[in-house]
Amino acid sequence: MNPSADTRPVRFTAAAADEADELARADLYGLLARLWIAPPDAALLQQFAVAVTEAEGGLLEAPWHDLVAAMRATDPAAAADEYEALFLGVGRPEVFLYGSYHLAGFLNERPLARLREDLARLGLERDPSRGETEDHVACLAEVMRWLIAGDDPAVCTLEQQRRFFRGHLQPWAEALCDAVEAHPRARAYRAVAAFTRAFVQVETQGFDMLE
Repeated sequence: MNPSADTRPVRFTAAAADEADELARADLYGLLARLWIAPPDAALLQQFAVAVTEAEGGLLEAPWHDLVAAMRATDPAAAADEYEALFLGVGRPEVFLYGSYHLAGFLNERPLARLREDLARLGLERDPSRGETEDHVACLAEVMRWLIAGDDPAVCTLEQQRRFFRGHLQPWAEALCDAVEAHPRARAYRAVAAFTRAFVQVETQGFDMLE
């Protein structure tokens, strides 16, 4: 899973709306995966420097504007320092990026085992070169991106997206955002958390309409 994404909100025509909507969703999941897996580097910050600040859709407009502003206000060194202070550091991190911790209170608990079972059913497995376990928020966002934009029509379906989102991302994503937004060292990542929260809420509403 090597996340990449176009940081520009997509503007679409009526004729291509459905396809463009899905590509835009996949891009946003990819962007979130990239932001949560590591601090933004100079290349990503340059993309934010030229990104449009208006997003299509009410719930995402303000948090997207704030995210772009926050990325423009930081630099690679400051972003790396902030990421380390929040999510790395020595010993116990200030904020955990893993679903098992937020759902069960500990790392490598039953939520991770259930996730691995579902990933196996999707034909996915952990990249052994990666240090993160599969319940890292970036890994989950990357799976969602693949379920939206992947080329396996037997697996990459809207129903699979709904099940995976409901089972493994929705239950704890906002708790992660709460923890980041409340942390006194959070600056750029406060905006990342706010945008993540808004995007999860939009996705939740969309899947609610399927039920």
